[in-house]
Amino acid sequence: RELSEMDAEDELDLAEMEKLKKSERACLEILKKYDFTEWELMEWSEQQAVFNFLYDSVTLTVVFGPPIDGEFFAARPSRSIISLDFESFLDEEQAPPSSCLVQRLIFQFIESRRSWQDKCPTLHYLPQALFDISLVVNRCKILGEELEFLQRWGAKFHLLETDIKDTEVKLLFSSSVAFAKFELTLVVSHDYPSAVLPFRVQTHIGNVGEKEIAAVLSRVPAGHHYLQRIVISIHQNLLQDPR
Repeated sequence: RELSEMDAEDELDLAEMEKLKKSERACLEILKKYDFTEWELMEWSEQQAVFNFLYDSVTLTVVFGPPIDGEFFAARPSRSIISLDFESFLDEEQAPPSSCLVQRLIFQFIESRRSWQDKCPTLHYLPQALFDISLVVNRCKILGEELEFLQRWGAKFHLLETDIKDTEVKLLFSSSVAFAKFELTLVVSHDYPSAVLPFRVQTHIGNVGEKEIAAVLSRVPAGHHYLQRIVISIHQNLLQDPR
């Protein structure tokens, strides 16, 4: 009889697990309707959901509260959300500066939204929150790729050095044919590349200064690969043979 009781308990556990799996699949279907995803679901249980972003370097833990009467999510009673906690797992000492910058900008965005729990009080609001985070993660990730590209291929554009400090990107250009050497500092934020970048210029050799850079930048619209297009435009307009 003891065995049959244990079998019954096992069957109940299995049934409960199957129910949870079904619920998780249904929730995933709803979440993925927002087909722009930069997250990976690591856990979905009665207590919480865990999402990873950016090669597992950022984790979001969503802690569930009790079910809500009359509100449904994935054909089951919706749950209240007690907290949304973000954590960074990037090893800043080992990671390249471009990755550290990307991480800083993502957390700049997370902190700028203040209380995530106010904006996401129930499961109903979770897809929108994941979408908003995905959008910023995607943009910042592309910025990181642009910086890596410039660090590798910058010499093709007379770019001697790309230096990253906090949220500033310093670009040192030098061209003997144009008799010019100057440093352009751009300040990036989490809304890159949708806004014009504040900048300053330090001239070392020649006549390229704020006025000349401003004239070039005014013709480079914000948008996809903004930083790369800035560098290419400076190279084309200010660093070629002046003849």
